[in-house]
Amino acid sequence: MKNQTRRAFLATAATGLAVSALGFPAPAVSAGKTIKIGAVQPFSGGLELFGNQAKLGLDLAAKEINDGGGILGHNVEVIYEDNKTDPKTSVERATSLIRRDEVLALSGPITSNARDAMTPTVKRMKTPLLYATNYEAGACDRYLFGFNTVPNQELEKLLPAMQSRFGNSYYMFGADYVWPQKMFEAAEAIVVGQGGTTAGKEFTPWGVKEFAPVIRRIKDSGAKVLVFALPGADGITFVKQAEDFGLLKDVTVAFLGFAETYLGAFGAGKGQNMWVTVPFVASGEDAGVKDFVARIRAMAGDDVPISHYVMTHYNSLIATKAALEKSGKVDKEALIDGLEGLDIETPTGPLSIGAGDHHVTMNMFLAKTEGSGLQTVEALGRLAPQAGCA
Repeated sequence: MKNQTRRAFLATAATGLAVSALGFPAPAVSAGKTIKIGAVQPFSGGLELFGNQAKLGLDLAAKEINDGGGILGHNVEVIYEDNKTDPKTSVERATSLIRRDEVLALSGPITSNARDAMTPTVKRMKTPLLYATNYEAGACDRYLFGFNTVPNQELEKLLPAMQSRFGNSYYMFGADYVWPQKMFEAAEAIVVGQGGTTAGKEFTPWGVKEFAPVIRRIKDSGAKVLVFALPGADGITFVKQAEDFGLLKDVTVAFLGFAETYLGAFGAGKGQNMWVTVPFVASGEDAGVKDFVARIRAMAGDDVPISHYVMTHYNSLIATKAALEKSGKVDKEALIDGLEGLDIETPTGPLSIGAGDHHVTMNMFLAKTEGSGLQTVEALGRLAPQAGCA
């Protein structure tokens, strides 16, 4: 992507919000000035598939907001920074966006360790963080809002569906960081509760190129379901090798954090019959979904994959508009106050932001990979989050 690390969707000459380097609340934006949103996303380092999906959603939301007259008379500008899939870089980019670019809010990142690294900065500088990635729950603060799923929304319907169709023995394999670790803790509790067994659980560091040993251990375990949480390029490498070893003929994958962008990377005909629970399926038949997909394709082209990461990031910016209009002014605290308890319409139906926990209740879908995308198996209705807040 051209000028990936620093590309504003709508270039303007206007200055943005004034923010003290000490992090004190900024004054309201003057009429006619630009609302700047900083996006700290991975455009390199192994998770660029997700960063590019987030950008699609933010770009469409910014375009539609500006085409519709902006927010309280202000245009929206999204300023992108590449965090290189690195926590330290995430903090540097977030600090720069707040101090130098005077953003109203931040969007991103993808990984939990990058989010955790950024959290002290957004709290100190009193800048809302709009986090639109599925994660392990427990990130609860006035300055943080979660627009994607937490474990119960992703697992409580998925694992019973796997057991009823494929068997009650599970193997869990994922990256060695907080999101897979916490997801597997939640998954094990569900497995035990439904009378299943965990045949094995492993975590791997980033950058592994040879997965034959773990593939053999999974195969030898006799497990029928692989609960899989290895995102990005490493996950693609694993699935390719698992296909080549024939593992996926004997084991069905419950793929956590799945995005449709994976399927093209796996190779023709690979990665089929993997099961997920997601808040959006691009092949859905509902009018809102079809319209959303058409708008993305009109902007980005017919061949671009569209995953739930596109919609959740889109939702976060649409919610920003609704929250500021609800509050009647443009500043950081007004944005937070407006977001709390907010209800908006999304491509998949109503979404509600918890007034206390800042996480979202939304429609969810059980789906499986088929061909070049996902196909809905069952519409699960609105699922409330168990946000893990004290």
